Parts: sequence; structure tokens; C-alpha cells
Amino acid sequence: MEVIGVEFKEAGKIYYYKMTNDEFSVGDKVVAETIRGIEIGEVVNPSKIVDPDNFGHPIESIKRKATLRDLKRAEENEKEAKEAFEICLDKIEEHNLPMRLVDSEYTLDRGKLLFYFTADDRVDFRELVKDLASIFKTRIELRQIGVRDEAKMRGGLGPCGRVLCCSKFLRDFDPISIKMAKEQDLSLNPNKISGICGRLMCCLKYETNSYKQIKNELPNVGEKVETNFGTGNVEDINVIKKTLKVDLGDDEKIEIDFEDIES
Repeated sequence: MEVIGVEFKEAGKIYYYKMTNDEFSVGDKVVAETIRGIEIGEVVNPSKIVDPDNFGHPIESIKRKATLRDLKRAEENEKEAKEAFEICLDKIEEHNLPMRLVDSEYTLDRGKLLFYFTADDRVDFRELVKDLASIFKTRIELRQIGVRDEAKMRGGLGPCGRVLCCSKFLRDFDPISIKMAKEQDLSLNPNKISGICGRLMCCLKYETNSYKQIKNELPNVGEKVETNFGTGNVEDINVIKKTLKVDLGDDEKIEIDFEDIES
């Protein structure tokens, strides 16, 4: 089966659809059915042949290329979804619900209005849904999301000063552990290794394997090594600079490159 990959949000999950008689290219705007409803997406992966049995679910076809009318409607929906967001905020306050509204969106056909929120616990929002349905005259869906998803939706700048990885290019959240920070000899101060979501920074995973590989090839701290300047004990390792700090004794300490260690 020939399929193409489509994303519906920047850096969002890629969904695969059957190729039809229409020719779709990377960058094309298309209209397709998703779990949320009818939406406009963008082709991001070119066509390829796959075994449909590997997907574990039926693969749908794209409905059509997005027309100017579709694009205009999506633009209007986005504007009205922002207005709906403000109304929902008022209703949440009116019902005194312990939830934080994050985003809202209409499906292209306006068959559904979705609200995304975070909360510390489960929230009984049945009365809120009734109020919103009576106002907007369409199906209302409230989705509780996690703090990492909230950061991805809201966007912003990370501690590095760059746009958040999750909102720019990370399509999935990988598990991040404190062990990754330890592998990189980073400060374990939560304020220094946490992102704006309050969780460990996703970028901790980027260099973990490189640190492991380099450290496996080097002596450990405290180990005795032979250098061109004599025998000493490793006092510190700087993986970024690729240097070792060696204590030669008699208050003599040197910093040498990794390759200067004698085998």
C-alpha cells in the first residue's frame, strides 16, 4: 500500500493516509479525517510503500487537497476558537472548577469544539459542557492534558534562549531520567535541569549516549594513569573539552587532552 505522512499541528504526530488518484506532494495542505474530526493538515512525508498489517488499524484516505475556501474557513475557525476560549474561561470561573484552560480549537467542519486543560486531579465538568453546548450549538469536548503537552501547545523559550524543542520539532516525548543528568555531570539542582513545564528538560537525552560512550573509553575519577608528565590520579573529567585533570602529587596538577593518556 502506498501512503503519505500528514501532520495537523507543528511538530505534532504524523498520521499516514492512503494515496489516491490525486497527487500529493510534501508541503501540500490537505483535508482529512482525524480522531478529533475533519481537519486541515500538511503533507510532511513523501509517499512510500508499507505493509498495512504493521499499522494495526485501518488506513484512511485523504479527502482532498485543501481549497482556498477550506483555508479561509480554518482561519475563521481559529479566530472564533479564541473567542470561545475567553467564554470558556468565564464559565470555568462561574462553576468554580479547579482547572486551567490551555487552548481551544474547532474542527474544520465545526462539528466539534475542543477545549484542552490541565488540572491536578480529575474534574467533574459535566455542567460546564452543558453550558458550552447551549452557547455554541455544537459538540463540545474537554480534554485533560499533561504539563509537557501544555508547554508544547503554548510554546515559549527554554533556559537556553531558544524556542522549546517540544513545540518546534519533537513529535513525541521520550522518557527523561535524573540518571541522564548524572551521566553528563550536570548540577542536580531542579531549577537548572527542568524546563518551563517543570519536568526534566527533554534535551538531557540528546548527548547522554555520547557521554556514556566517551566515559566508557576513559579512566574513572580516582584511577591512576600514565601521562607524558608522569603518573597521577584522575581528579576530574571534562567531556565537553575532552580533557582530564590529573593530580601528579606534590601539589602538582595538570590538565591534559584525552589522547595524551599513555596506554
